[in-house]
Amino acid sequence: MNKSAKAMIDKAHELDPKDPDIQIFWIETLGRPERIKYLENYLAEPNAHDADYRDNLGNYLSYLKERAKQPGHPCQLVSKVTATQTPLVRLHHDPTDLAGYGLSVALNGSKTNLLLDTGASGILVNRRAAERAGVRKMTETKIWGIGDQGPKTAFIGIADSIRIGELEFQNCPVRVSESRSVAHGDGLIGADVFENFLVEVNFPGEQLKLSELPKRPGQANEQLVLMNEEDETDGPEEATTETDANRKGQTKNLSSATAVSGPQDRYIAPEMQSFSRVYRFGSHLLVPTRVGEAPLKLFMLDTGAFTNVISPAAAREVTKVHGDPDTPVMGISGSVKHVYSANKAVLQFGHLRQETQDMVSFDMTSTSDSEGVEVSGFLGFVTLRLLVLKIDYRDGLVDFDYDPKRFDHFYPRD
Repeated sequence: MNKSAKAMIDKAHELDPKDPDIQIFWIETLGRPERIKYLENYLAEPNAHDADYRDNLGNYLSYLKERAKQPGHPCQLVSKVTATQTPLVRLHHDPTDLAGYGLSVALNGSKTNLLLDTGASGILVNRRAAERAGVRKMTETKIWGIGDQGPKTAFIGIADSIRIGELEFQNCPVRVSESRSVAHGDGLIGADVFENFLVEVNFPGEQLKLSELPKRPGQANEQLVLMNEEDETDGPEEATTETDANRKGQTKNLSSATAVSGPQDRYIAPEMQSFSRVYRFGSHLLVPTRVGEAPLKLFMLDTGAFTNVISPAAAREVTKVHGDPDTPVMGISGSVKHVYSANKAVLQFGHLRQETQDMVSFDMTSTSDSEGVEVSGFLGFVTLRLLVLKIDYRDGLVDFDYDPKRFDHFYPRD
């Protein structure tokens, strides 16, 4: 965290040290030994946070204590790589039905195929993949996402080596689901793992490309490494990833980072002037999206959601909504009980427009509550698979590149 951000948090803590939210932000700025001490004190006293949040903080405290016992360096990128590319792997519902694209990831040398999911964070694998790779258990935790059956049992383990293409991370936390099935492979990997690279997801060309972000004016050359564990790697997080697994109260995951972090002004390099401005909430990217002629909404960029989704409230502003009990919607937290279908609507985002028919619709209150802002839908794989996405997590920028020679699903915005 940069000095100005820490100074602001320190000042807020000085003015109101009993405010529970300020306390958590302030504790995140501390080194691990002090963080453990103050979290113990915080959890020993009553405060305004609910039981679920306190449970997550308790799990996080257990993780910190166990992590302190581990020998060796913290999670870090050991490959001296500033640019690389690797093939995307097709993942199927069945032999003919494409469910999404993933990455071939070697956990401790054991190959796994993980769904590439911009709606998730870090790495989540099923127990079978973890056992095959020898990922050792550290602490219990909970994961949850789409579905009405609540959080699911999981644990945090440590992978000695995680290799993705030419990148290798060592001594890194991985979440392990007790369920046998996660996504449509052995698990999922959030695109924010690569958050300090320019991330190019070329779905039509089936390639993931990583390159250096444009340097800010006056920025010195810096090696791309993971966040220092004593600074932010082990900080508690706010909820949620709605398509797959929630990070609330858990460890920050494998994300490359420069030495400077914390709040900074958005920088738009000359070569990125055509990129769309989006909002970043933790690992999630919310895209300003217009549905028909209604006011702008925020839709989550979610390659892990197979189809586009809209909330019933947003859909009713422009079209009819009716019950659709025959369409199953499943997530980490089981099935969604009340599923609806929204009639024809036109989605407008970036510089594109797409006409959609019979969009899946369900209540997204939990997503909005977790993000702290109203989320009206997901831009899912059915749309994003037609594009080349270029994502700048640092500055909240996304380029939606569509080649009409390949497809005819879009038309330019007026």
